[in-house]
Amino acid sequence: MNRISRPVGLALALIAFGSLTVLADTLVLRNGRTYSGDLISVQNGQVEFQTGRFRVEKFRLDDVEHIEFSRRDDNDRDRPGSNNSGDRDRDRPGGRPSGLRERETEVRGADGWTRTGIELQDGQQLWFDARGEVRWGPGRKDGPGGESGSPRNPARPIPNRAGASLIGRLGENGDPFFIGNESGPIRVRGKGTLYLGINDDYLLDNSGGFRVIVYY
Repeated sequence: MNRISRPVGLALALIAFGSLTVLADTLVLRNGRTYSGDLISVQNGQVEFQTGRFRVEKFRLDDVEHIEFSRRDDNDRDRPGSNNSGDRDRDRPGGRPSGLRERETEVRGADGWTRTGIELQDGQQLWFDARGEVRWGPGRKDGPGGESGSPRNPARPIPNRAGASLIGRLGENGDPFFIGNESGPIRVRGKGTLYLGINDDYLLDNSGGFRVIVYY
């Protein structure tokens, strides 16, 4: 068990603890309340902490007493309910290392961009497990890899990549990058919140979507 105490040093300690393989974090407030979940980020005087599958809460840094980090060891891999159990991790694609944090996001074909809530640093590597199908016009439906033999379309976010493919970007104004069927690793440039989207220039007639698990 590792602990970061004194909120003044919390943000600096993130660099040291960012590479730990984490099973569950425990956030303890100065008023004695505790939360179990996943530390997302510490920035601008706030701590973002995921307390549920799709729930992220924000706390003032000054209100945090300490955060405890639990390492994942080899025994966790076969523990029921562990993120490392099951066929998905035994057959990790692309040489994805075990013990990564993960978050599942629904990327709907009719939405422009979907905020994942994942905060990334420059040079960080990502792995993906994307499944599903987007229907994006009469007789057109494709998985995360997009349309086979798709022609270049300058109106798409990434003109020279397949239509309806899975794409990403960092921040609301970042340059889009291709994901498609890639399992990773994909190394990001810059830092910011990860957004996922569909490489299509007209979204209003789209339906369906992708279920994407991001490992980081």
